[in-house]
Amino acid sequence: MKMKLREVYSALKIESDNVEDVEITGVCFDSRKAKTGDLFFPLQGERDGHEFINSAIKNGISATIWQSDHEVPNDEVPYVVVKNVSEAFENLAKYYLKKVNPKVVAVTGSNGKTTTKDMIAKILSTSNNVAKTPQNFNNEIGVPYTILNMPTNTEVLVVEMGMDRPGQIDHLSDIANPDISVITMIGEAHIEFFGTRAKIADAKMEIVDHLNEDGTFVYNGDEPLLLERAKKVSQRQATFGNHDNNDLYATEINPGKTTTSFKTNLWPELDFEIPMMGEYNVNNALAAMLVGKMSHIKPEAMQQALKDLFVTANRTEWMKAQNGADILSDVYNSNPTAAIEVLNSLKDIKTTGRKLIVLGDMLELGQASETLHESLASHINKEDFAKVYLVGDYMKYLRNKLSAKYETNDLFWFEKDQLEELTTKLKEELQPNDTILLKGSHGIHLENVLHELI
Repeated sequence: MKMKLREVYSALKIESDNVEDVEITGVCFDSRKAKTGDLFFPLQGERDGHEFINSAIKNGISATIWQSDHEVPNDEVPYVVVKNVSEAFENLAKYYLKKVNPKVVAVTGSNGKTTTKDMIAKILSTSNNVAKTPQNFNNEIGVPYTILNMPTNTEVLVVEMGMDRPGQIDHLSDIANPDISVITMIGEAHIEFFGTRAKIADAKMEIVDHLNEDGTFVYNGDEPLLLERAKKVSQRQATFGNHDNNDLYATEINPGKTTTSFKTNLWPELDFEIPMMGEYNVNNALAAMLVGKMSHIKPEAMQQALKDLFVTANRTEWMKAQNGADILSDVYNSNPTAAIEVLNSLKDIKTTGRKLIVLGDMLELGQASETLHESLASHINKEDFAKVYLVGDYMKYLRNKLSAKYETNDLFWFEKDQLEELTTKLKEELQPNDTILLKGSHGIHLENVLHELI
C-alpha cells in the first residue's frame, strides 16, 4: 500500500482544511504489530481499540483513525476523525481495491478453504504478482486488512472468506467484488448456528452475490446442494470433484503419508503431486487448477507449483512420539466431514504396525451432535484401527455405536477432564512402529496429550 493521508480523507469523503502531508504504507489494527508508515484503525473488539492508540504511536505509526464519539485525541500523530471505525476500514478497502484493480478470487467452504486459497495463489503466482489472505484472516476484519495491505503492483488478489452466521459472506463479497468465486465443499461446520446443511449451503452461496457479471463460479460438482443452487447463478460455471460429470476430476489417486499424486481428465499425460495426504486435498487442488486454467496458466506450471506448495495452516501434521511412533496430529479443529476425510486417508496409508485413533468431541454441532457423532461409526472398523480412544460427552454416543465392533480392551472413553489418564494409557499402549491419529475440536485440548506424547 502507498497512499498520502490526504487521499485517505478523499477516499472516506471527509473534508478538512488541515491535512498533513503524511505517507501511508500500510494499515494495522493490532498496536503490538504497528510499524512506521502504518495507519492505525482502533477497531472495537473485547476492548476498545482506542485504548491502544498510544501503544501504536510508540511503535511508530504515521497516523490513526479516531471515532468521533470519543474524546478528542492529542496530536502526537495526525488523526482522521470518522463516525464509525469499522465502516471506514471497509470503505477504504473498497477504494484501494478499485485503485489497484487486481483480478479477485474469493474462496469459501466448510473445509479446505485455506489450503485451496494457498494452492490458487501458488498456481497463479507462476505468471502474476499475487497477494493473498495471510493465515486465515477471513472475516470482517481480515478481508479489508488483506486488501489494504496488498502491494500496489498486485495483479491477482486471492481472498479467503469464512462465516459463522447468515449474511456474513454476502457482506465480505460486497467488499471484495470477486471475479472468480470458489466454494470448496459443504460440510457441517457451524451447523449449530444454521440448523441444516441446506442452510449452510445458502450462506456459502452468498459468495456469488457480488460476483462480477462476467465472472466465474467454481464449485464442487459432487455436492447436490450446490448443483441445485447453481442453477440460479447467471455467470459462467465450472465444476470439480470425484465424478466424471465434472469439468475437472481426478482419474487416478495414489495416497501417501506425506504426499498424494493424481492424474486428471484434462491433462492425462501429467502426474500431479501435492505435499500432503488425503483425497480431500486432491479436490482442493482441482479447484485451484480450474482457477489456473481460467487464468491461462499452463498445466506444466500448475504441476510444478503444486509440488512446491507450502501451505499456510496445514492442521494435519505428522509428528514423532518419544518412542518413535508416528503421530498424525489434527487437534485444533474437527467436524464430521473433516473427521471422516482424515480417517479414510489414514486407512489408505501403508504402515508396518498398528493404527490407533484418538477422537475428541466435535463441537458446535447443536441438536445434531448425537447423530453426527454416531455417524463416524461406519468409518471405523477393527481391521483398520486396532484401538479407539474417545474423549468428551458427545463421543459417548460413538462409543455406544462402536461397542458392537470392538472388545472392551480395544475401545476406551474418557471425560474431557481425564486427559492425564488418557495420556498414561496411550504411553502404556503405544509401540514404536504404531501410527496414531489425534483429532478433536480445540475445546477438548488434545494438544496437551500431543505435547506429552512427543
